[in-house]
Parts: sequence; C-alpha cells; structure tokens
Amino acid sequence: MRLILLGPPGAGKGTQAQRLVARHGIVQLSTGDMLREAVRNETPIGLKAKAVMEAGKLVSDEIVIGIISDRIDQPDCAKGFILDGFPRTVAQAEALDAILAAKGLKLDAVIEFKVDQEKLVDRILQRARETAARGEPVRKDDDPEIFKTRLEAYNRDTAVVAPYYSQRGLLVTVDGMRPIDEVSKAISDVLETV
Repeated sequence: MRLILLGPPGAGKGTQAQRLVARHGIVQLSTGDMLREAVRNETPIGLKAKAVMEAGKLVSDEIVIGIISDRIDQPDCAKGFILDGFPRTVAQAEALDAILAAKGLKLDAVIEFKVDQEKLVDRILQRARETAARGEPVRKDDDPEIFKTRLEAYNRDTAVVAPYYSQRGLLVTVDGMRPIDEVSKAISDVLETV
C-alpha cells in the first residue's frame, strides 16, 4: 500500500499516519527525517543535501526526489509507505510519478484532509495552550504567527497538488475536522476500496 497524505499543517496527517503504520505495517516517510538520515549516513545524495543545508539554502527538488527514490528502495518499504510532507508542488508530484513508474510501482491513494482553516488555527492555539498548561515546551510550529505563515505557504504552493491527483483518479477526501477515531474510520473505509 503506497499512500500520500495531503492537507494543511495541523490537519491531523501525522496522527493518522501513525495509526496507518500500526495497522498496516507500512512505513511513514517524512522528507525532513529522510534528509537528516541521508546526511547522517553520508550517502552521496546526503552529502549534497548537507552542503546545501550548511550554506543555509533550501534543498532542491532534485535532492529531495533523489532521497525519496533511494529511501523507497529500502527493504522496510516493500509492504508500502505513506508519504508525509511530499509532494509539496506539482513538479514534485510529477517527479514522484516518474520515480514510481521507473520502479514498476504506483500509488494506491492520495488522501486529502479537508479542514476549516479558521477552526484549524483555533485548534492549534488550543493545543499550544494545553501544552503550556502541562508545563511542556510548546512546539515552534504551534506559535500562531509561524502556523499562519505555514498555512499561507500550504495554500500558495501545496494545495494545487490535490487537483493534480484528482485528475488522475487517485484523490479521496476525508473530513479532517471530525474526531480522530472518525477520521481513522473514514480512511479505513477508503482503503477498503483501493
């Protein structure tokens, strides 16, 4: 099973990805984690990424795509994987299609989490308040201004990926504002049909 989870930050993709990993024995692939691992392991593409990151620049699509291509060749991806945080642009989606086709693989589904973005901001503020009330450090991503900036970037750059997959008949949507267990059930129902 090969899946992509799409949706704005805070929509619950990470929570649902963890549940899918536990239920189906597949791997969650986060581009950030993969980049750090490739750098740590000093792979050829990891060394390229390290040089770019040390220069304070954004890692190019070419490097990210190379890391993903290398990662999905690993034995733990044989049963499938969930891409979280990728693709972020249509160009990345097209590159992913080419990688998968070259490996004789295809995506099973792209699950988009539909959310009310105003309520999502409120949800993040509440999460930050609850974290602080427990005396725990608040995630940098839960700072309201940082979160709003990330949301704007999603709307500007990544939201266009959903129509790309819709045109290919791969996109299904779930209501990301529902309780966690109900979202999990909706995803399970979707996966039974793919």
